[in-house]
Amino acid sequence: MDALMESIGEVNDVFWTYLVIPLLVLLGLYFTVRTAGVQFRMLPQMFRDLRGTPEQTKDGKKAVSSFQAFSISAAARIGTGNIVGVALAISLGGPGAVFWMWVMAIIVSSLAFAESTLAQLFKVRDRSGYRGGPAYYMQHGLNARWLGVIFAVVIIFTFGFSFNMVQANSIAEFVSTSVTTVTGAEEAPGWVAPVVGLALVAVVGAVVFGGARRIAQVAQLTVPFMALVYLIVGLVVVGMNLDKVPDVFADIVSSAFGFEQIGGAAVGTAIMQGVRRGLFSNEAGMGSAPNAGASAAVSHPVKQGLAQSLGVYFDTLLVCSITAFIILVSDPDYGADDGGLLTQTALESHFGSWAVHLLTILILLLAFTSVLGNTFYGEANLRFLTGDDRVVPVFRAVVLGMLFLGAVSSLNLVWSFADVTMGVMAVVNLIAVAPLGALVMRLLKDYQQQRREGLDPVFTRDKLPDVRGIQCWEKERESTDRAPAPEQA
Repeated sequence: MDALMESIGEVNDVFWTYLVIPLLVLLGLYFTVRTAGVQFRMLPQMFRDLRGTPEQTKDGKKAVSSFQAFSISAAARIGTGNIVGVALAISLGGPGAVFWMWVMAIIVSSLAFAESTLAQLFKVRDRSGYRGGPAYYMQHGLNARWLGVIFAVVIIFTFGFSFNMVQANSIAEFVSTSVTTVTGAEEAPGWVAPVVGLALVAVVGAVVFGGARRIAQVAQLTVPFMALVYLIVGLVVVGMNLDKVPDVFADIVSSAFGFEQIGGAAVGTAIMQGVRRGLFSNEAGMGSAPNAGASAAVSHPVKQGLAQSLGVYFDTLLVCSITAFIILVSDPDYGADDGGLLTQTALESHFGSWAVHLLTILILLLAFTSVLGNTFYGEANLRFLTGDDRVVPVFRAVVLGMLFLGAVSSLNLVWSFADVTMGVMAVVNLIAVAPLGALVMRLLKDYQQQRREGLDPVFTRDKLPDVRGIQCWEKERESTDRAPAPEQA
């Protein structure tokens, strides 16, 4: 088993270092230049476009709104990686890893804009609203269903099964830590993990069997609350250590460029840890978030592209940064064998032992919402593979089984293999996004022109008469009572 783990790790390092990360960086820079820095200059508009009201669907209910789709993607993005992943990056790469995490978020947010705009353009309509994602723009945009099938299979395995197992395992481990803190025992009783697994199955089942709309509603309520609580905790910690903040910033910058080696972390290690953990967290370019973005009922594809770009900032520049400052103001032990516990140790040093339970609650919320988002992604791609709705309940049941298995198992092998499949997913997605980039620019130009005319942008497919494969955006569905646009960005 150890030999297998080592082999997978070596393959993973080579694959990400020489293929995945270079592709992400190059395409991120390409879209940043081509869009004239859309992720910077249109930041105010990102917030405005979240306020849209969705249309009614065939079943008489409202479709998923822009904010709900944003919440679904945020739910999947914001998970244990924002706490454990950031801690591990700092432990291995030093404070400099945080700097490179920020840099990558800024670059690849333009890529998040592009992939989610494409997902909106090539989405399809169903009874409860819309669905789409990379598999759909591969089939309808590139006329390459075979590529979409590969992507769909990989994302179902990675998010629907592997990552959900990891989230369940994280919940069980943190609950066990809380139990040992209360009882004083060295290990939690054997019944804790199975009970956690069964409880998680029951709660998640109640949500996911309600369909995409219920997932969106729960995410809409949970994600803002979760982020607010964690933000408050982080601000309290920073407020208690204001005198250390300038030194923390100095450490982040100096170690990022090798001016100061901390904990034996070379600049190369800081870059790799920051880039990889940041990308694992915000998922830009991976092809996961567009599955949520495509579900939104908006009047123009660019609106949801902007919303998903904002999601990268929300995840990395806000939530991950909170974790980083909680750790860095606490004089962490760099290079620790169990670096994932740095956040827990830091909070306990500031607030006492009760902080262990606080972090358990936060992890539970983070992992729970990630499970919902991951399941949504898997389901959207399952519907791409087959039009038979009877397989959907089977998929949901398998997801619940994986959650229980994850809660009671050791998942090092599964996590390592999922890293590889996530890299494959990113490469397949980027192969599709690159040739479709010209369409992104045409859509952005149309959106900006309507904004300059004082209109709330509306897109219909007759505006791209030479583009085949657009399934929605019929002219007859265009609103006849177009509202003036909000104040120009």
